[in-house]
Amino acid sequence: MARLAQRITLVTGSGNGIGKATALVFAAEGAHVHIADLDAAAAEATAAAIHTAGGQATAHTTDVTRGQDVTQLFRAIAAAHGKLDVLVNNAGLNVRTDFRHLTDEQWVKIRDVNLDGVIRMARDGFELLKASGHGSLINVASIMGSRAMRQLVAYSTTKGAVAALTRGLAVEYAPYNIRVNTISPGFIATALTKQILRNPAVTDALVAETAMRRLGEAEEIARAILFFASDDSTYCTGSELVVDGGMTASL
Repeated sequence: MARLAQRITLVTGSGNGIGKATALVFAAEGAHVHIADLDAAAAEATAAAIHTAGGQATAHTTDVTRGQDVTQLFRAIAAAHGKLDVLVNNAGLNVRTDFRHLTDEQWVKIRDVNLDGVIRMARDGFELLKASGHGSLINVASIMGSRAMRQLVAYSTTKGAVAALTRGLAVEYAPYNIRVNTISPGFIATALTKQILRNPAVTDALVAETAMRRLGEAEEIARAILFFASDDSTYCTGSELVVDGGMTASL
């Protein structure tokens, strides 16, 4: 039996990368997937790929930094289903710069997406997750939330905050049968990391630091997210699953 049969799911930032891979995996496991992305064409493309494969999906153009977009998104899901079984906060942004040159505008931009957007989605999606009776909220953080790399201070700060947020929400949401967990990926070849990985020397160095001696694939992260979305993890809340090919373990 499909692990997400009859489940209503929502994945932010699902027009490409890890979000798209997660949406495809969820649909293959029987879920109706709501695709939310700032890029309307990308959201529609993900939904079309799911439909072509025989799955169920609805595309939404959503900016998680805009309260009115988030409100409209949850109203649409409420009208269609009256509940939400799984919410994956995946939308993310990276601004790569030396911290001493980080502008207020850059900081606000990365914080708005990586932290405030997650807070907004987790808060405003509460009632629909509660209505599910077995809601699962999954925040995508990063191994950079607990380690450091030059020019990634702002990104690391927001991802560390997401991990802390997850632990707090796990405690607060538990009485309502909502589980809250974190996935912390290592270096995955996606649009978010292309600025770093376009330098072969950097890529080689990262691979050398990884026990498995390779970068990860988006679908490998999606499969880990599926674990927290499914009934395989019914006693997991406040947990952080690191999926990094052994990078952090090898340091």
